[in-house]
Amino acid sequence: MKIKDIVAELESIAPLKYQEGYDNSGYIVGTPDAVFKKALICLDSTEAVLDEAIEKGCNLVIAHHPIIFGGLKKITGKNYVERVIMKAIKNDITIYAAHTNLDSVHNGVSRKICDRLGLQHCRVLAPQSGVLKKLSVLCPIPQADAVRTALWEAGAGQTADHRETSFNLLGISTFTNSNTTPAETQYGELKIETIFEAAAEGKIMQTLNTFSRSLRLYYEISPIENKYSNVGLGMIGCLPEPQDPSEFLTGLKTTMQTPCIRHTRLFRKKVQHVAVCGGAGFSLLPHAIAQRADVFVTADVKYHQFFDADKHLILADIGHYESEQFTIELLKELLSEKISNFAAVLTSVNTNPVNYL
Repeated sequence: MKIKDIVAELESIAPLKYQEGYDNSGYIVGTPDAVFKKALICLDSTEAVLDEAIEKGCNLVIAHHPIIFGGLKKITGKNYVERVIMKAIKNDITIYAAHTNLDSVHNGVSRKICDRLGLQHCRVLAPQSGVLKKLSVLCPIPQADAVRTALWEAGAGQTADHRETSFNLLGISTFTNSNTTPAETQYGELKIETIFEAAAEGKIMQTLNTFSRSLRLYYEISPIENKYSNVGLGMIGCLPEPQDPSEFLTGLKTTMQTPCIRHTRLFRKKVQHVAVCGGAGFSLLPHAIAQRADVFVTADVKYHQFFDADKHLILADIGHYESEQFTIELLKELLSEKISNFAAVLTSVNTNPVNYL
C-alpha cells in the first residue's frame, strides 16, 4: 500500500473541494508514491511531532492544521515552519493536512464534539450551497438497472437521509436517420434523474463514458444551488433533557478537558439546543441565533464579539486546541473504518501553544 492510497481514502471522507478558500489542506510535503509504513496523527505538525514520527517509524504525518498557509520564499530553518519542512524532507516523511474539509463534513470535527456532549438529532449548522449537482440521463430500458447500479457505486443518489435515490420517467425517443431512406424510428427509453455531490463528478463521468462505449446515452449535468445538509460548518443538536446553564458549562469543561471557559452571562433558566463549531467559529454566530440555539460553543472569540451574542444565546469559548483535540481520534476512527489494517498512532505531544496560569 502506498501513501497515496491512504490519502485517497481520507479524501473520500473529506474531499478537498470542501475546504475554505483560504485553506491549504492536502499534501504539504512528501512523496505520494512512497510505500506506506505507519501514520502519526496530530493536530499540529511541530518539530516535536516530527521527532516522534521518526522515533515511532512513521513516514506519514496526518495533521488537522496545515503547517503552511502562505508561500515560502526561502527554507533556511529560521523558524519552526521551515525547520519542520526540512526535517520532513530529510527523513522521507510525508505531511498531509485535513483541515476545513474535515470541518465541513457531517461526520467531521464538530460532530465529534456533539458526540462527546451527548447531543441528539444533530445537523449541520451552516450548510453549503453549490455542493450538489443533478444528472439527467436517457437510457435504453433493458440496460437501465445496470446503469443505475453503476451510478450508485460511483457516488450518485446519496442524500443526508437516503441512498440510491432517483426519479425515473418512461418515454419514447424518436429520430430520423439521414443516411438511409428517411423514416422515423421510435424506441422506449428511461430518463433517470438523480443528484450527486460535486466531489463525485469524476467517478460519475467515468461511469457514463464506460457505458457510452456500448450504449447510446444522452446526459446532462447541471448545478443545484440548494443548500446541502450533509456539508457545511458547525453543527447543532439537542441535549436529552434541559439543563441548568451552569450545570451544562461545568459538564462542558469536564467533557472537553479545558481548564478555562469564557462565556457570556447565563441569562437563561434552562438550555437544551446547543450549537458547536470546532476552532474559530464565531462567524457562525448568526446561524446559531437563527436556529434558536440556547448555547453556542466555539473558540477564539474576541472581546467585542461577546457583545454580539446580545442575549440571544450563551456564547462559550472553550479554547481552540481544546475544541479540536479529539480530532486525532476522529481521523483514526474514520480511516480505520475504511482500511482494516491501517497502521497508525496518535501523537503523545501536546501541541497547544496556549498555557494557563
